[in-house]
Amino acid sequence: MPSLKDLKNRIASVKATQKITKAMKMVAAAKLRRAQEAAEAARPYAERMNKVLAGLTAANAGNAEAPLLLSGTGKDQVHLLVVATGERGLAGGFNSSIIRLARDHALKLLAQGKTVKILTVGRKGNDVLRRSFRENIVHYITFREVKQLGFVHADEVAHKVLEMFSAGEFDIATLFFARFQSVIAQVPTAQQIIPAKFEASEVSGTANPASALYEYEPSEEEILEDLLPRNVAVQIFRALLENNASFYGAQMSAMDNATRNAGDMINKLTLSYNRQRQAQITKELIEIISGAEAL
Repeated sequence: MPSLKDLKNRIASVKATQKITKAMKMVAAAKLRRAQEAAEAARPYAERMNKVLAGLTAANAGNAEAPLLLSGTGKDQVHLLVVATGERGLAGGFNSSIIRLARDHALKLLAQGKTVKILTVGRKGNDVLRRSFRENIVHYITFREVKQLGFVHADEVAHKVLEMFSAGEFDIATLFFARFQSVIAQVPTAQQIIPAKFEASEVSGTANPASALYEYEPSEEEILEDLLPRNVAVQIFRALLENNASFYGAQMSAMDNATRNAGDMINKLTLSYNRQRQAQITKELIEIISGAEAL
């Protein structure tokens, strides 16, 4: 059984930890609002660009001269996994859920005899994936010192991905990130970005009569040549913003739980301390009374 001094030291230690978790919760809550607004503001632009590209894709279906970013290399042997995670931890299951999704996808591809290459964005994902896929990680990008994410950072990642694709280093690229839903809900998401892949709703939405009224200048092929590389950067930028909001939401929730758990632990330790102290006082009183009676 721990002594009174040990219990007192442990209570002080847990209280200090509680102050830290409470402060981290407040910081995460303050940063969450701005990150959430940025993520939600990026969604309409990214979704609209996908719809425009889906319409152009439908119009150019079967075109043998379609850009490679749209038609692909015609093979699916080499896969590039772009895994975007956080730079820091203490955010519950935020990082681990993205890493788990990417790891399962990589293992599935390897089981099918495919070649897997991994590009990690964020320190936590790189540290974990390096344990199992050290030979598969081809590049690592970190924004640890960046105070506020901007399009220039997404463009850096997109430039590396497009450079590898132009060099013929992979056939299909898939982006992994966490889509922000709420403070307590972040959805791990896998999105194929090369060759461009669109949801059925985006493609079917372009088949209405109004879509026939659009005339493109310059030609649709020239527009695709310009928009497809930009779309890769836009989708990566959206993923980084979604990740940023998801991280602060998960951290806020995790620190709130940690603060509550610390409070419960303090109550239990205080109760044990008071009981042991009372038992010690009672024991000393009995010894004094017994000694007085013996005299």
